Amino acid sequence: MSTARTAEANQPFAAHAFSKNSFKTRDDVVAAFDETAAQIEGYARPLWGLAPLLAGDSTYKNTHLFVKALVSGTDPNGPEFWGNMEDLDQRMVESCPIGFTLAIAGKDFWDPLSEREKDNVAKWIGSMNDKEMPNTNWLWFRVFANLGLKANKAPYSHERIEADMNHLDTFHRGDGWSNDGPEGYTQMDYYSGSYAIQYLQLLYAKLAGDFDPERAEEYRRRAKLYALDFVHYQAPDGHSIPFGRSLTYRFATIGFWSAFAFADVEPPAPLTWGMIKGLLLRNLRWWSRQHHIFQSNGMLNIGYTYPNYYLAENYNSPGSPYWCMLAFAALAQPADHPFWSSTEEPHPFTQTPSPLPAIKALKHPKHIMVHKAGHTFLLSSGQKCHYPLKATQAKYGHFAYSSAFGYSVPTGTYTLEQWVPESALALSDDGGEIWKMRREVEDAQFLEKDGLPVLYSTMHPWKDVEVKTWLIPPTDEAPVWHLRVHRVETGRDLQSAEGGFAIYGMRQKDGRTLTALSHASPNEGTQTTEQDALVVSRAGASGTTELLTDSARKGGICNVDANSNLIESRTLLPTMYANLKEGSTTWFVTAVFAIPSTVDQWQGKWRADWEKRPMVPGWVAELVRAD
Repeated sequence: MSTARTAEANQPFAAHAFSKNSFKTRDDVVAAFDETAAQIEGYARPLWGLAPLLAGDSTYKNTHLFVKALVSGTDPNGPEFWGNMEDLDQRMVESCPIGFTLAIAGKDFWDPLSEREKDNVAKWIGSMNDKEMPNTNWLWFRVFANLGLKANKAPYSHERIEADMNHLDTFHRGDGWSNDGPEGYTQMDYYSGSYAIQYLQLLYAKLAGDFDPERAEEYRRRAKLYALDFVHYQAPDGHSIPFGRSLTYRFATIGFWSAFAFADVEPPAPLTWGMIKGLLLRNLRWWSRQHHIFQSNGMLNIGYTYPNYYLAENYNSPGSPYWCMLAFAALAQPADHPFWSSTEEPHPFTQTPSPLPAIKALKHPKHIMVHKAGHTFLLSSGQKCHYPLKATQAKYGHFAYSSAFGYSVPTGTYTLEQWVPESALALSDDGGEIWKMRREVEDAQFLEKDGLPVLYSTMHPWKDVEVKTWLIPPTDEAPVWHLRVHRVETGRDLQSAEGGFAIYGMRQKDGRTLTALSHASPNEGTQTTEQDALVVSRAGASGTTELLTDSARKGGICNVDANSNLIESRTLLPTMYANLKEGSTTWFVTAVFAIPSTVDQWQGKWRADWEKRPMVPGWVAELVRAD
């Protein structure tokens, strides 16, 4: 049975119409909005798609139901009243798409209302102006609530817009990058771009050009700078590298490019409208192939490529995934706009030569972006969430994040299989019951070695344990390998385990766990030796090895818990293991191997690349010798 037919056989209900959409034209994207919005229970988040649809002179048969809901929800004497806003209230979040809708689709959402209904809407939205808000991207929500009122000549607070905008601008760190909050930590995930800050800056630039032209122009300038970095987060197959929180928003990760078109910002060279159109449409096509993102009732589920509550954050609700509607902002532009009228172009990485660098260091998010040998991924150090987010060590602290293999989250708090040391160095001081992985680091910084950017950082999982780490991107000589160098100084006995990329771990013919590679099964199975571990499956090949010949490390396959990985529900993890003695100092030079199945003819290539091990860089060897 083919992979496609197997996916259909495992689907408990017929494929959603979204999964059958070809996503080639503007009409296809219009149809996609109709299918994803038609059966939802949530109210505000689909407005991110509905408002641009209406602003672009398209129609939606159920618009009147959304208008009716706005009237009912803001009627303080009605049975469906949403309730008054309080400090730090989730209602503030949902007022943002409502304000945006009023700003660009007032003809549909404001003009039909009676004077009493308009007064109710204005009072409900305006009530947030004297409430406390988190010192994060949330401040944007109040800005857009007021912009919606302003656009319809309703009472609003210009002073509040000014104060919030001035404060939001303090989040900017340079080169178009903004932190999701004030000084003191680095958190630059998709909230810095597609989910909130860049996205809303672009919408503001379009809406506020007449009364705040200088700020609008500054936001366009930032967007152009950001675009040249953000393009590195998208793989040629359309998928964005999963990183950070709120990934149940799915194709919202691509929202920046849709907002770029909405704001009519001229693409910075070497990007073109055809390239940007391709970035958006290929992402939607990638998601259209993920048939398990829907429930049987047609609603999006909480998860990533399948239902997964291990991934979820505590602020998720059944309507949360519909923040994905951010991807539809470009529908506000007519069919003759260059975004829609341009011929779709492939990703710049696929051009020869590529106009983009294969390796790029991004100093603000502290990421090294990599596209080598058909694999798009990033190396990361120094990011963290500023509050105790669930699985924060997995969402921000891993060494690497891959567009092909995703990342993995813990499923429990007992044994390594539940902690899942994917792209992480896990340490235990209690015999393997509880494990610590990198969450916070010190002194994260870029170095340059042998002409390549290197990420250095230090962590102290316990007061008497210090781990220094250097992350090294692939070289031209070994393009399918990246290196992680660790110096572990410990004042206690420790067990250590370091995983590569988790990869689909089941046989295609019968769905059972992979067994050892053999002549009969040369492209599907596992392999371990004293110093390495390898998994090969329909998803590609993933492996790890220790490059120091005198290391006591051993390779093995960690059979991690089901549903830990974002992309595949059943994975195996090639892992390196070692025990460390109290008072010891140990060096590891971990080489991580990965070839996604999206690489052309990968089955005939992976073995030779696996056997061609990278060299220990001279500067690393010198550090080890000098210690």
